[in-house]
Amino acid sequence: MTKNLFTSAVLAGVAAGLIAALLQFTFVIPHLLEGELYETGERIHFAIDGSTQSDRAQPAIGTDFARHGMTVAFNMITYTGYGLILLALMIFAHDKGHTLTPRTGLIWGVAGFIAVQLAPGIGQPPVLPGAIGSEVGPRQAWWALTIIITAIALALIAFGKGWTALLSIPLLLAPHIVGAPYLDTYFGVAPPELAARFAMLSLGTALAGWTSLGFLAAWFWTRSDDA
Repeated sequence: MTKNLFTSAVLAGVAAGLIAALLQFTFVIPHLLEGELYETGERIHFAIDGSTQSDRAQPAIGTDFARHGMTVAFNMITYTGYGLILLALMIFAHDKGHTLTPRTGLIWGVAGFIAVQLAPGIGQPPVLPGAIGSEVGPRQAWWALTIIITAIALALIAFGKGWTALLSIPLLLAPHIVGAPYLDTYFGVAPPELAARFAMLSLGTALAGWTSLGFLAAWFWTRSDDA
């Protein structure tokens, strides 16, 4: 069982990581590279005369194969790690009598995206290079607690009965009522439109990666001997 779990999670993680990397190279990285131009001062949004207008021109991705290779490798490693956790939880639920199919795996993937990407992203959205945030420690603590609390809330929605399912509502709201750590002032050298689009595309790419991961992990597992 452990061998098939590991094999299924690795295959799904590598495939989902490649899918996510392809989407990042197509949609996210061009915006990231454009943001780096503002970070380095090569391009200025707030001109000397006070204008907030600047031309939109995304640089070519280029041939920095070392950087691009690291992006692909990081995606595959990350999604493989997520896949091991996600598939272990799916198998645990399956052993308790819940159906495990590629279709339900896709739903598990969406739940993983909500817990790990969307819920923390509400308080701490993906940011362009050069953005200045609050102290790292409090931000990491809020991020980790938000993931844990959201995952528990989603489990209560899916498997809770009676009043226990209602506990999911305050749990989902709690991290955002407390609020993520923020600075008292605003910083930013890039156009807000660019920052907003970068955040949106980053989350959209993560959704595609997570749904692919859940679907493929369940697909590989249901075709293994232990299924």
